[in-house]
Amino acid sequence: MRVKICGITNYDDAIQAIEAGADALGFVFYRESPRYITPADAKKIIDKMPPFIGRIGLFVNEGIDTIDTICNYCNLTASQIHFEVDAESLDMLGGKALPVVRAKEPKDILQYADRYRLVDAYCEEYGGSGKRLNLSWFDGVDCSKIILAGGLTPENLHELKPYNFYGVDVSSGVERIKGRKDHEKVSRFIRNAKSL
Repeated sequence: MRVKICGITNYDDAIQAIEAGADALGFVFYRESPRYITPADAKKIIDKMPPFIGRIGLFVNEGIDTIDTICNYCNLTASQIHFEVDAESLDMLGGKALPVVRAKEPKDILQYADRYRLVDAYCEEYGGSGKRLNLSWFDGVDCSKIILAGGLTPENLHELKPYNFYGVDVSSGVERIKGRKDHEKVSRFIRNAKSL
């Protein structure tokens, strides 16, 4: 199972997550978030990262041109789109766009079913709320293109085993304080996810 550690704000947390086996790191370009990082600061971290690690930018209510500009400037491999967007806009961003489904009810998880997508629990604010989805919503659903987020911790990952998710995404579940990772939790989370 692939693992993304989101809400990276500093190089120490980035390199520790990579050394622990993370497949991708997430950078939050949403000013209201306690995990916000400027594109310039994200670029400084990304420029020092080894090859083959995914570099994902999280965007909320930004225009396609802005997203494109930041993606190119920071050399991102994908953009995570945390707001309502139509298929045409996603296509304009190309293979780099990862839509986020903020699910309120079971049928929501079927949105963008033909694409890789991140599925999170709905909450008023964006990202890192720690709210969990009801896993029974995924019974009988093809989860092979779903990256699950929301309320995941090293302790509850074993519950995902029956579903064959493409990957998992964690931010608040491995933090010491908002915006700073607990390195031991990050290592345990990645180890537990990779053993599924």
